[in-house]
Amino acid sequence: MATYVVMEPPGRSEKADATAFVRDGFTWLGLLVPPLWFAWHRLWIEAALAFVVMGLLSMLGQKLGLGLAGSLLSLLVSLYVGLEGQGLRIAALRRRGWHEWGAVEAGWLDDADTRYALEAEALPDEVVPAPRMVPDAALARPAQPGMALGLTHIPGRS
Repeated sequence: MATYVVMEPPGRSEKADATAFVRDGFTWLGLLVPPLWFAWHRLWIEAALAFVVMGLLSMLGQKLGLGLAGSLLSLLVSLYVGLEGQGLRIAALRRRGWHEWGAVEAGWLDDADTRYALEAEALPDEVVPAPRMVPDAALARPAQPGMALGLTHIPGRS
């Protein structure tokens, strides 16, 4: 079974078709043709960057006289896209304002869509605020006067 990351569009519209499912894991097309894979998923800047970096690495290998090993340097970019391509897709969606609803485990995309629809119906419409990660400044301990040096010094004691 695969894990699909469910991304909802900004504004939390009621259209179920607007939800994006990104399969978490290795992408073979991202390994074989990284710039085309990026372009297919509308990651234009990443596609151009992958194309330029692969070309520069290949030319650098030829200039240094590395032969086949120089051309294989561009394989590093392909391997990176194969391993992290889906994560880059999720990051691009987050930059566009999408938010992550959660993850769904399913064998196929249609099954993931069905599981998401069933779980989304079961959740209440009320949004619970996230807990604060930074404590309130009013709850902080007041600064202790006097010089303290080291871990064993306790102000007020000799």
